[in-house]
Amino acid sequence: MALAPFADRLTRWQRAHGRHDLPWQVSDPYRVWLSEIMLQQTQVATVIAYYQRFTASFPTVTDLAQAPLDDVLAHWAGLGYYTRARNLHKAAQKVMADFGGTFPQAAAQIETLPGIGRSTAAAIAGFCFAERTPILDGNVKRVLTRWAGIAGFPGEKKVENQLWKLAEDLLPQYGADMPAFTQGLMDLGATVCTRSKPACPRCPLREDCRAHIEGRTVELPTRKTKKAIPERETVMLLIQHEGKLLLEKRPPTGIWGGLWSLPQADSTATATTLCHSRFGLVVDPSETLPTLIHTFTHFRLTITPLVVTVRETLPQVAEEDSRWFTRSAALKAGIPTPVRKLLQVKPSPQATLFN
Repeated sequence: MALAPFADRLTRWQRAHGRHDLPWQVSDPYRVWLSEIMLQQTQVATVIAYYQRFTASFPTVTDLAQAPLDDVLAHWAGLGYYTRARNLHKAAQKVMADFGGTFPQAAAQIETLPGIGRSTAAAIAGFCFAERTPILDGNVKRVLTRWAGIAGFPGEKKVENQLWKLAEDLLPQYGADMPAFTQGLMDLGATVCTRSKPACPRCPLREDCRAHIEGRTVELPTRKTKKAIPERETVMLLIQHEGKLLLEKRPPTGIWGGLWSLPQADSTATATTLCHSRFGLVVDPSETLPTLIHTFTHFRLTITPLVVTVRETLPQVAEEDSRWFTRSAALKAGIPTPVRKLLQVKPSPQATLFN
């Protein structure tokens, strides 16, 4: 007996065994888009709470477009990869300016929005508008490389192009099946065809899956050769004065772009000079807190927190991108995860860290 086509088996499986209770499984393209961006580099379990808070504050694309960027970043704080949040804000404004506030329906138009690539655009178009166009996120790459027995790191252009062609060839015949098919690919990769210990007996594709038949599920997809992670160091200054802490806004691009963060020095020895030259403050170092290690995608940062107390303020024009915060206000602002951790550290009895 011949096997049913790939798409038929997958859509039937999704309708019977896939996920159907995720909060973003709706027809609103704004909410689908938001979830797709949040789910990049982040697990579903983590995203749900952020998604619910975000949509409560910005229920429509209009609300997001009109919101101050600081508010958007504050809602994103802790999710990491903050370029995603800045691009969300820009894209919402572009929807208002270029599409009259109505989210575009075609994948090609959706892809013109900041921060949206081919796969994300296709997911939105497939879920919300039944467009027959393939997706190729990390989970889908794993499913397809195993099913077709494709060797080579999926991030290499040659292999990726092969996977795009395969993904397109496997699309269902009818657009009405696209939501279940697209969700099925995601569900299969997330819950069955997992990175380690895939549940092959539960897979609807196992009968013609090359990796399963040939015992290659461990070696596929081919992993990228690991390189040593570069190490960097910085000193973060907790500058306190009259019960408040000084934060400065990061540049709009780069690490923690647009977030409020602690001023940084190259070393503890240069900290007092920096406070004087940049902020017009005469300070006394009071305590060095335990170091904190924060790992980014491409490097690992060792942070030495130095608590300093302002002894004297000098006449100086206030910098536009620096501001004094109470502890509670700082914790509500858009701040990087390591800064949030530092503000929650209880100092020694000898130190008088701001309240």
